[in-house]
Amino acid sequence: MVKKYSDLYLDARRALLQQEDPGTAGMMARNLLAHYSGRSQEEILADRDMYAGEEICRNMEDAVRRLLEGEPLPYVLGEWEFYGLTLYVDKNVLIPRDDTVAVASLAINQGIFLDHDPRILDLCTGSGCIGLAVASRIKDARVTLADISKDALAVAKKNITAHKLSARVSCIQADALSPAPAFLGKFDMIVSNPPYITGPEMAELPDSVKLYEPHIALFGGRDGLDFYRSIAVNYSKALKPGGYLCLEYDPSQGDDVCRILEDNGYTILERTRDYNDRERAVLAQYGRKEG
Repeated sequence: MVKKYSDLYLDARRALLQQEDPGTAGMMARNLLAHYSGRSQEEILADRDMYAGEEICRNMEDAVRRLLEGEPLPYVLGEWEFYGLTLYVDKNVLIPRDDTVAVASLAINQGIFLDHDPRILDLCTGSGCIGLAVASRIKDARVTLADISKDALAVAKKNITAHKLSARVSCIQADALSPAPAFLGKFDMIVSNPPYITGPEMAELPDSVKLYEPHIALFGGRDGLDFYRSIAVNYSKALKPGGYLCLEYDPSQGDDVCRILEDNGYTILERTRDYNDRERAVLAQYGRKEG
């Protein structure tokens, strides 16, 4: 049955109020309607008394059902925005979050001062959100997106193509818990948002994360620090002398992560906070630049 745009919105919002506050329910309903109609929210408001086609009505009904079952909105939409980029996402990658803007900004702010045509590695890339944000802001950067998951790399490749960055951005399969492959060569900077959820925390994750997001991208070992230890030891070999390492971490892990880096020859240059004023990322330099 076809419905007016206004009724589609109101029906979706009313259903979502079963488990969301009014503001969130309205936001979700607006996003769904804009996505499935291909219209901006302003256009929908102007055309609120127009009838939507049957396909839009079916898609809205199915999307609301998925949301009520607990599936996160970005997976329902199949896309999410990060650093001004609309990125394809599915259940093979983590949803890009505002928290991660902190490490992306740290990498970009340092990257603009690197030598011409810098090589930058985004390790544990997932959707490619950090590396693509870097490539979009540093116009001469050559960025490599690396992940152990072939399914995640398939998502990253879609995003490279969608943003027309294939000339400067590539994908490779690599394991952050193993020695850096020799074929990678040397990078001016490595940036990473590695898995850092502890064993006890994994059991306490909300269902929207636990049941939908990939555990391989979440679990960081018993204390959440396995990937930091490995990157500091194994991926320093993939940095040029004086190269930089940018890492995201849980706000409770900052001192431990910095200690791991210092024990492996890094100098801590900056620790920064996210939008919620929680410490979230570090910039460190490895060794000294030759000459």
